[in-house]
Amino acid sequence: AQLVESGGGLVQPGGSLTLSCAASGFIFSNYYMRWYRQAPGKERELVAGINSSGSSTPYADSVKGRFTISRDNAKNTVYLQMNSLKPEDTAVYYCNAIFIRTYWGQGTQVTVSS
Repeated sequence: AQLVESGGGLVQPGGSLTLSCAASGFIFSNYYMRWYRQAPGKERELVAGINSSGSSTPYADSVKGRFTISRDNAKNTVYLQMNSLKPEDTAVYYCNAIFIRTYWGQGTQVTVSS
């Protein structure tokens, strides 16, 4: 089983990025998916989650109204659309799948800086 994140990079404050997480090796549509992030010197933080149907999408208060999580079960992919980015959003972003087992991706760096 594997999760592969992509889409990270350097963006100016106020800009946007879309992260993708491609899953393989397990039945993606059964799994609850989450995005976490970890900034240097800080604990890993839960950013957003999405249930198997996409009908429930809770967010951390710090990103509510700016980030949108979505999934495409036909493509085995979960996305994180990030708008109005702030320097404090700088972190490594990780994809997580949880159901019978838990899987993690390797992370993708997002840097928000002018």
